[in-house]
Amino acid sequence: MQGRLVAGGGETAFENVSIDTRTIGPNDLFVAIRGERFDGADFAAPAIEKGAAGVVVPRGWAQEAAQARRAGTAGTAEAVVVEVDDTTVALQLLANAIRKESGTKVVAITGSAGKTTTKEVTSELLATRYRVIRNRGNFNNHIGLPLSLIELRERPEIAVVELGMNHAGEISTLVRVADPDLRVWTNVGEAHLGFFASVDAIADAKAEVMEGATASTVLVANADDERIEARAARFMGRVVRFGVERPADVRASNLRDGGTEGMAATVATPHGQFELTTPLIGRGNLQNVLAATAVAIEFDVPIETIAERAKTLAPAAHRGEVVRLSNGVTVIDDSYNANPTATKRALDVLAQSSSDRKVAVLGEMLELGDRSVALHEEVGRAAARSGVDELVTVGGAPAAAMADAAIAAGLKKTQVRYIATSDEAADAVAATVRRGDVVLVKGSRGVKTDRVVERLKAVRN
Repeated sequence: MQGRLVAGGGETAFENVSIDTRTIGPNDLFVAIRGERFDGADFAAPAIEKGAAGVVVPRGWAQEAAQARRAGTAGTAEAVVVEVDDTTVALQLLANAIRKESGTKVVAITGSAGKTTTKEVTSELLATRYRVIRNRGNFNNHIGLPLSLIELRERPEIAVVELGMNHAGEISTLVRVADPDLRVWTNVGEAHLGFFASVDAIADAKAEVMEGATASTVLVANADDERIEARAARFMGRVVRFGVERPADVRASNLRDGGTEGMAATVATPHGQFELTTPLIGRGNLQNVLAATAVAIEFDVPIETIAERAKTLAPAAHRGEVVRLSNGVTVIDDSYNANPTATKRALDVLAQSSSDRKVAVLGEMLELGDRSVALHEEVGRAAARSGVDELVTVGGAPAAAMADAAIAAGLKKTQVRYIATSDEAADAVAATVRRGDVVLVKGSRGVKTDRVVERLKAVRN
């Protein structure tokens, strides 16, 4: 950690690493991370009092703690104290050291959409042959990823992690920490466009996933994404491509979209061809499964095993979950997050669904910057083209613009409602749904469209 031991014994062993005193356990090492709203150093002494065997703190903390102790304002038991220049960097260095010592192969996944699903599917396919761990939930940033990599002290054979970002330079940091053997780049879209000058600038930031590669490093890349293809040409290692529209090492053809029933396709690979059937819905998820298939083949998982496991895949929570309610309503719960590309893909799934009536509840898509209104209008027009019977938009002015654009594109005014909050939308939609309806719910997390899903689940009529 490039630190200095200023108290405690160098032979001390720690059970775990924690950054949160609320969950710290006996014999843990507490790393005092400085956040936007708090300074972890303020919690170092309480961490020791709760049983932590050691703390990693900014330089000078031990002297300040000793002065406070003499003044009677703080008390700490004897514990290991390591002082460092930057506690976040120290956590990252520790994670990288454990990653190198573990001998584990690391697969790192980035992209504008589908990272978590690709991570989960990849892990499931690899777990048919290897001991695999994955980062929990969305532990994919400069703090969450190191905490995940510290779990490699258990020495799994493969770790599958996702790398998230909303600013340039962040993927670069994560790649240095994870030092992945195989990198996956799923797609480039408008997510976090408010922090970038253009989608090309987003692609450049995502391209940081290629940094630090050697001749033996593998990049699994989406052949159908022009921005990825343009940048993959400069990758230092070997590129394995997946896709549908263009030639690829792992390529799907003869696509059959079953709406809420899932997807099917014929998949050609370097090891032969197989029929893929998966309950995961939509073409976006098909691309995620193709990416995972390419990774699994790189680790010599037989295509027969891949085909069999794909039949039982399940989506992560709120990411394309199909919920069939007792009142005969089917909900497509895609409420975890949203961007324009992903929302249009979700509308395609709704369009393919076999139902008496199709309802789309679309929340405002956040972090789109100056193009927010225009992109929401584009999605509104896509909703009209998809043939929805009812459209409910939720959020601020961009959501209102989405509703207006849908009407201008052909939906009747009686088919479209704009509602300011998800709580209001939840009550309104619950009051109008009926047996046989399929309801798509999608929106950015900040809009809380998951409340619409929970309200629909509570309907019993």
